[in-house]
Amino acid sequence: MSDQSSNRPILPDFDNLDFMPVFDAFDEGIIITDTGGRILFYNETQAGIDDLRPVNVIGKRVADIYRLDWYDSMIFRCLEANTPIIGRLFFYRTCKGKLANTIHSVFPLHLNGTLAGAICFVKNYNLLEKVMSGYSTLSPNTPPELANGTRYQFSDIMGVDKSILHALTMARLAAESRSPVMLFGETGSGKEMFAQSIHNYSSRRDNPFVGINCAAIPDTLLEGLLFGTVKGAFTGAVDKMGLFEQANGGSLFLDEINSMPIALQSKLLRVLQEKKIRRVGASGEVPVALKIISSVNIPAHKAIRQRQLRMDLFYRLAVVYIAIPPLHEQPDGIETLTRHFIYKNNLALGKKVCGVSEPVMQFFRTYHWPGNVRELEHLIEGAMNTIGPDTTLRISHLPPHLLLHQVRDEGTPVHVVPLDRSANPPVSKAGNPDLGVASPGAGMQDLRERRQEQEAKMIDDALRAAGGNVSAAARRLNVSRQLIHYKMRKYGLRRTAYRGSIENDPAG
Repeated sequence: MSDQSSNRPILPDFDNLDFMPVFDAFDEGIIITDTGGRILFYNETQAGIDDLRPVNVIGKRVADIYRLDWYDSMIFRCLEANTPIIGRLFFYRTCKGKLANTIHSVFPLHLNGTLAGAICFVKNYNLLEKVMSGYSTLSPNTPPELANGTRYQFSDIMGVDKSILHALTMARLAAESRSPVMLFGETGSGKEMFAQSIHNYSSRRDNPFVGINCAAIPDTLLEGLLFGTVKGAFTGAVDKMGLFEQANGGSLFLDEINSMPIALQSKLLRVLQEKKIRRVGASGEVPVALKIISSVNIPAHKAIRQRQLRMDLFYRLAVVYIAIPPLHEQPDGIETLTRHFIYKNNLALGKKVCGVSEPVMQFFRTYHWPGNVRELEHLIEGAMNTIGPDTTLRISHLPPHLLLHQVRDEGTPVHVVPLDRSANPPVSKAGNPDLGVASPGAGMQDLRERRQEQEAKMIDDALRAAGGNVSAAARRLNVSRQLIHYKMRKYGLRRTAYRGSIENDPAG
């Protein structure tokens, strides 16, 4: 609808529109309050989440309906700061004792420029988890195995960064075709999840998905596992279907195919060309029709250059080539994944962890994550096993070896000079007389400076007790000799400064 004389759209009178019926039909819970926390609107979805009736809620205060004090309530926090709170994982109990696991987004409401109340949107995380991944409530850490031999679907893959979303888009587009797909990703980046999701997104989802890690199988056994055997082919051989036959009509996932022997790769190339396999020791061939999904854990061009992957096989298998980004290249996805893993472990371990401290999140964003998503998941699980009654993951809950080995996000180096104990040593900011500390950098440097001071002091003490013997110092700290050498260079430590110190050290 437009004004014929000006060709400009005629906008409706928003002041007179009735939004309440729309809000009441939302599939998210909605609560609207005034500035005092009195509930003015409470839709049916929220009633279902709380197991309460709207007629018994409207007109009462938030503190009367939920077992929350002012600081704990997301609505009160929003009103107090007069700023939105978006996407916050939140656990609460109602006045009837119902426990709810939710995601809250709360926005202040203004009338003529003055704060008038707040509107709160609530997602039921329990329901969201089931819809998103089909996880079983009996085993919240592991999705149930489907009839086709898979566990994962695209909804299980968390990510908000452009790089991971692009990989997901390519994988979905490639799922329906019969063309082979090759995945490239570092260890722990989710290649298996992508492969199973591609299968489950295709019309082959009702047929088998079969996967094998080529690096985990001895070369002498791999051929028989892939193509099958016939009785008498070699000592102990029996009539047995190979993985190609088992996956017929479905998908076969060849993980880390760059670990497959080159001679076997040539036989695989023939299978791709002829679409037939020959069991080991057999005279006849068996036709197969399946989609092959493969993966490499180093860039394909590098694997070809290092003669780990045949070039002609690469062109056959990488009709669609999908690079899965490592976790350190997904800075915006760290918080989403952290929230997801905290929720899963809350259910599995019976915890009530609400989030992580800002220093921990800063560490997560800057750490290089050599183990990728799997490392993050295991790190959070380990920390939550030892967190005790605390509801926030803090630096002190992280394993010490992780902080000691962190070398990519150290910030401005702290230079430590080993001093003669007979002299009058300067005192560092931490009060330790053995350390001369450079001035800190910006941002989180206060935390990093203190941690580096402690790390340098530990290495200094270990070297002094070992008389400058790096191997002995490494054993004392339970770290590698190479790491001690790296830290010595970083902190300016010299072995010659410690010679003879072991005689004066009672621990030596």
